[in-house]
Amino acid sequence: MASPTTTRSRSTLVAAIIGFFLITLDAVVVNVTLPTIRADLGGGIAGLQWVVDGYTLMFAALLLTAGSLADRVGARTAFGSGVVLFVVASVGCGLAPNLAVLVAARFVQGAAAAAIMPASMALIRQGYPDPRERGRAIGIWAMGGAVASSAGPVVGGLLNQIDWRLIFFINAPAGIAALLVLARTASSTTRAVPFDVPGQVTGVIAMGAVTFGAIEAGSRGFDAPPVIGAFIVAVVAAVAFWLLQKNVPHPMLPLTLLHSRTVRITLVCGFAFMVGYYGLPFVMSLFLQQHRGLTALQTGVAFGPMMLIGLVVTPFSARLAERFGRRTLIVAGLAVMAVGLVTIVVLSSSTPVWSIALLMILVGLGGPLVAPPATALLLDAVPADLSGVASGVFNTSRQIGGALAIAVFGGLLAQPDTFVRGVRVSLVIAAVAACLAGAVALRLPRVSGSS
Repeated sequence: MASPTTTRSRSTLVAAIIGFFLITLDAVVVNVTLPTIRADLGGGIAGLQWVVDGYTLMFAALLLTAGSLADRVGARTAFGSGVVLFVVASVGCGLAPNLAVLVAARFVQGAAAAAIMPASMALIRQGYPDPRERGRAIGIWAMGGAVASSAGPVVGGLLNQIDWRLIFFINAPAGIAALLVLARTASSTTRAVPFDVPGQVTGVIAMGAVTFGAIEAGSRGFDAPPVIGAFIVAVVAAVAFWLLQKNVPHPMLPLTLLHSRTVRITLVCGFAFMVGYYGLPFVMSLFLQQHRGLTALQTGVAFGPMMLIGLVVTPFSARLAERFGRRTLIVAGLAVMAVGLVTIVVLSSSTPVWSIALLMILVGLGGPLVAPPATALLLDAVPADLSGVASGVFNTSRQIGGALAIAVFGGLLAQPDTFVRGVRVSLVIAAVAACLAGAVALRLPRVSGSS
């Protein structure tokens, strides 16, 4: 019979898995339904970008604040509150009468996801104090994202055959299940320090402005006044945030975290990984449906091999890290992603869809090879009472990478006469980002997954 401590640890892991499943599913399930949403609610390519980027914008903007709050109020409280808000927002998405309401509800979903993500990582950090057990728990936790990534395109395509709104309603039972399991977990530790309100405000403004500027640059161009204004606001807010964090007694983001080379490199890897892992589905969903004439369901099936490889390999990521070292896995994952992206670029535009689907497996391999070992390295490198804010920083880098990818790639795909060239340029950019991050990752410490 399992001890109470073991039972609580397992319940913590199950709740974290469901939370990760929810927020990952809603990041990928929408892509294949975008043409149907456009036909039902109206709007152009910019409107479709906001269905995706509204979620990403709030996610990126609030992750730092959410991570800091998770450390202060406790990961369990933060996680539960985020799940409740996520379910409510999902119902709002499903009931949206027009595109504006859908985008607004997606903003709320993104805010809720920002609360869930760092709290789920902090729950694992607190529930598994032993580094080896924690590494294995993170590998299992990553299954939540792997299952969502694998099922998302197919589930989206299937539900789209009935009604696209069902892709949001399915979040309600999953969210309720997460709350029921969370009730069986141990109370989380809290960090009894005052809230850094100025830091939180300037951090949200900086992250929100840079993400908004990137999104608008994709449709209006980098010389558009709103884009220039957003980037100016982002720079000013970022400078103010940095100065505040250096001088306030209890900063939202203790800058000592960034003194760690491991932390800095994992941030770079997380950013580059998401450029390809988020960018490819966005680009290829539009390519396969608009240029190759596939339906939403057919497009979802085409993404099946890419997503399934993550589902198959993720359970073994911790063991692979223990055998070969986390650095080796991260570098290999980024390299394989780059090879896959470049290979798709050089294909003929009439290449059979099944060939494209098989090549996308190489990009899918980046999921289990990069994300779990990078997460484990990050959590090992920070104190337990700062795991929430560290997770917030890490996922901020990931979400900004995804937002920038969709923004820039959306701009490259906006003109019908240069659509195919835009697809290729987008994938080249993603490949270059993966290569550069892989080179940086070579400077990670050469340690096994157990250290």
